[in-house]
This record gives sequence, structure tokens and C-alpha cells, in this order.
Amino acid sequence: MRGEPSCPRCGGRVRAPGLFADSWQCAAHGSVQPLQPVIPPSVEALTAVVQRTHVPVWMPWPLPVGWLFTGIAHAGDDRSGGRASAVACSGPGPLGGPGELILVAEEPGVGLGSRYAGLEGPDPGSYLNVEKPPQAKVLAAGRPTPLWHVSGTPTDRAVFAGEALGMWLWAVMWPEQSSLLMYDELVLTDLRDAGAEIDLVPCGALSPRLMRP
Repeated sequence: MRGEPSCPRCGGRVRAPGLFADSWQCAAHGSVQPLQPVIPPSVEALTAVVQRTHVPVWMPWPLPVGWLFTGIAHAGDDRSGGRASAVACSGPGPLGGPGELILVAEEPGVGLGSRYAGLEGPDPGSYLNVEKPPQAKVLAAGRPTPLWHVSGTPTDRAVFAGEALGMWLWAVMWPEQSSLLMYDELVLTDLRDAGAEIDLVPCGALSPRLMRP
């Protein structure tokens, strides 16, 4: 599964810092935080990302009944540390059939969340109508956190976004009907604060959505 870093916005190749640029470069998007290769889900992989990231690593905890942790991705390098995290979970959908959820926490401008959402711009702001009441609420690190429906996304998924702990929080779900999960006031834990409970996270097979949203 290991490979080269890629652009968090498009998945394209990136050029490492060198003589002419002090940051990673994407031909299409310029300076970016490199998306590190996705590796199969394990407690060890989760712990490695948690220990080096500067952003939350969100997971529904406890997981919904029958759901498993199915992978993690992060953007950033050894110099900057993690600037975006994406945690995938899979399980039975609320209306039957399989459901998938990717939770992204990121600094503004990284663009990993928009890639999973199927959008062009790096941030969700222009796709949110915050003049209206939020369509969903989660409890993130113990705080009620409003999320708004993100417009303009492909019809095969449902996307919500908001702000938590000073970072963008995206929730992307497949299929679209899995958005019913968001109306149950999902409890999200920042795994940086989970301590030994990380060892209890049940792992499943790697979600292909992490690599091909």
C-alpha cells in the first residue's frame, strides 16, 4: 500500500521541496500539504498518525453498532506534522446495506475534505448556507457542534461541514441515505485524547474511498 505522497486536493503527483521551492508542489494546485500514502487500518497506524498530527483525529466513539475503523489518511510532512486527518469507518447503513463515513479535520486551505466531498475549492465556506439553521449537530470533544449540508456535491454521497476546535470538520457519507446517521447526534472523540482506549478500536478492511473518493 505504500507509495509516494500525493496532492490532497486532486491525488496527483507532488514535487518535494528543493532548490526552487521550500514546500511541496502540485502542478495543478501549487504549494500543498502532501497527502501521505494510505496504509491498511490497524491500531498501530492509528497511533502513528495521532502522535504526529496537529489537527484533531475524529472518530465516532463509541462506534455505531456493527461499525469498524477502516483506515486513516493524513496530509503533512515530517517538518510540518499532520495538517489534515481523515478517518474512515464502515458498517451497516441506517436503511440497510453497507454505509461508509469519512471524517476530516483540517486547517484552512488544505483541501482534503473537499476532495472526499467531490468539490473543487479547498474549503467548504462557499458551499455552506450558514444563514439557515444547521441541518445536523454532533458532539465533538464534548462540545455541541453545528454542521451544515454542503451543496454541489455528487449525488452518491451526503456531505456536512462545520468548525470544531478551530479546524474544519467534514463528514462525508456513502450512500446519500447514510446521512441519517447525522441526525442521531453522533458523539465524536478526538483520538489524541483517547489514551489507551485506542487499543479497543475494532479494525476492518481498508476502505477504497480513502484512495478513490
